[in-house]
Amino acid sequence: SHTCLSLLEAGYEVVGLDNLSNSHREAMNRVETLSGKSLQFYEADVRDVAALTDIVTRHDIRAVIHFAAFKCVGEAVEKPLYYYDNNVGGLLALLSVVAEQGIEELVFSSSATVYGGADELPFTEDTPLGPTNPYGQSKLMGEQILNDFAVAYPKTRIALLRYFNPVGAHESGEMGEDPEGIPNNLMPYIAQIAVGKRESLTVFGDDYDTPDGTGIRDYLHVMDLAEGHVKALDWTKQGTGVLTVNLGTGRGYSVLEVIQAFERVSGKDIAYTIGPRRAGDIAASYADPTRAQKELQWEATRTLDDMCTSMWLWQQKNPKGYAS
Repeated sequence: SHTCLSLLEAGYEVVGLDNLSNSHREAMNRVETLSGKSLQFYEADVRDVAALTDIVTRHDIRAVIHFAAFKCVGEAVEKPLYYYDNNVGGLLALLSVVAEQGIEELVFSSSATVYGGADELPFTEDTPLGPTNPYGQSKLMGEQILNDFAVAYPKTRIALLRYFNPVGAHESGEMGEDPEGIPNNLMPYIAQIAVGKRESLTVFGDDYDTPDGTGIRDYLHVMDLAEGHVKALDWTKQGTGVLTVNLGTGRGYSVLEVIQAFERVSGKDIAYTIGPRRAGDIAASYADPTRAQKELQWEATRTLDDMCTSMWLWQQKNPKGYAS
């Protein structure tokens, strides 16, 4: 939804598709309100080839940004087939339509989880790959499929974006993260504690080889990420082949540092307890974003405090998410 807003503001015409399994139609209404422009939205599944074909031909789609995937590490460990079916199966269905309709511009949501627990930090695009969970494996499979696709269809230009950890919300507080059920990610869980929706956070492990023992991640403001997609789509108009880039800030914050930052901007105490490590997690992950700066003319500009401030504003304005 945040990228749809950035695309509309950049002058693109946007058609959205989502099965709403972990999202809300209201998000698209907010996109239209904030941009002052309209978009077409379809409730459908990316694995539905007939629906995809109908939409692509009806709107003469010339470029595709593929976001539709499940993304929870813990759930992926518990339900690997569910993840492979959706994440890999969805990409295969989409590419069958892309090939049939002659679409040549593609942007793919990959993930820093493809690096796994590599020893050297920061992660560059040439860091050895080795996902430690089925979610990361599904993203690595997606990258391989797209690289093979580009060989078979040499006119295609594909940007593979390895996200680090998107957080925060639109600066207006009108759009933000609203997961179904219990949040699987740190920032929305903290925000729900601050607003009184949840009581306490479990920190998964305090015995990692990091300064405070908690996991370190490269947290990236969602609007910086959205702007990265616009830059990537611009690249597909003049680039060649496949471009793989990290989208991150280039520095990491620990779980405890994020908690402290959120307490600072919200004025709320965030209660937490220490629990065991979570299966599939690694100690530290942060990006070397140099290639994105060079190839896309993109870099993250928003700080951790900006991320927390926007998330807190979203949560205050929408204590029950889009249902508010």
